[in-house]
Amino acid sequence: MNECPQDICAGIRVVSRVIARPFLGMSFFYLKFVMSRKGREAMKEKLQSIKEEALKAIEAADVPEKLNDVRVKFLGKKGELTAVLKGMKEVAPEERPKVGQLVNETRASIEKILEESKAKMERVIREEKMKQEVIDVTLPSKKNMVGHRHPNTIALEEVERIFIGMGYEVVEGPEVEYDLYNFEKLNIPDGHPAKDEQDTFYINKEILLRTQTSPVQARVMEQGKLPIRMIAPGRVFRSDEVDATHSPSFHQIEGLVIDKNISFADLKGTLEVFAKELFGPETKTKFRPHHFPFTEPSAEVDVTCFKCGGKGCRFCKGSGWIEILGCGMVHPHVLEMCGIDPNEYTGFAFGVGLERIALLKYEIDDMRLLYENDIRFLKQF
Repeated sequence: MNECPQDICAGIRVVSRVIARPFLGMSFFYLKFVMSRKGREAMKEKLQSIKEEALKAIEAADVPEKLNDVRVKFLGKKGELTAVLKGMKEVAPEERPKVGQLVNETRASIEKILEESKAKMERVIREEKMKQEVIDVTLPSKKNMVGHRHPNTIALEEVERIFIGMGYEVVEGPEVEYDLYNFEKLNIPDGHPAKDEQDTFYINKEILLRTQTSPVQARVMEQGKLPIRMIAPGRVFRSDEVDATHSPSFHQIEGLVIDKNISFADLKGTLEVFAKELFGPETKTKFRPHHFPFTEPSAEVDVTCFKCGGKGCRFCKGSGWIEILGCGMVHPHVLEMCGIDPNEYTGFAFGVGLERIALLKYEIDDMRLLYENDIRFLKQF
């Protein structure tokens, strides 16, 4: 038989069984209570030890990665607190809630300190990074490339401004057009040279890429809303070879006025105002007889060379004049085909190439420069 420890056996004395029986049960529960209390105290000391060890590890961590290692060591699936929870089966059932509460309190305390340390560490790192990446706002910035308006756009806006100031409307129409509007309603019948496939892009027999913006005029006249004062800017297509003065795709601006008692004098006065507004107040105009199938009489308009003032130079080839547009009185047959009575209404029409205006106004000697998108060229405007 094992010897009894003196701290226990010293208090033992022999009593009769009759006297001892009532105290046997009480002694058992007292012993159990003492053992449970001692177990809880031991667990509490263990948790306190874990917490202190975790705090030391957190204080020693100098980078976020080490803080993460602390989290794994103490709070991870195989961490020390998890090991304590696995040992709960050794704790008396009635003490487990209290021990569990102690574990959760320890976990919460460690997590809080970890988050605070992480936030502080990230703040320090961020401040150090900002010190290293200081931007001197007094230094000049890199010059950004600024876009420029295209010469065609500038010329178009100028022409629109002039005619809107005279009470005209700006009207647009389809680039893919019917033969009916592009030719027939403009007094260009079958067999006319302009309808040759060598000059026009046909999609089929009845549909083509418009060769002029005059079809817009025919569509507006068909609507019958008189009087008419309009310009029709837009892109047109012709089967031309690309060179310094030609392109298969370019832009036109065509104008139309229909009203009662419109005369050639009205046409002349309108175009004189247009020329002076566009090229300068000293500009003079000259009307030369010409032929267009949709106007009668017809003319081509020249203006005095704005380079030499009409004296003659290389720019105007010594003539002192520069051709800018074609015009004329609307042919009575065109009015009839568009549903307008030529005995009651008359009108005039004119057309000018947008690229031609840009070439003349900015002294550009090659039309191809307008479409090559060379930044060195475009940034001049």
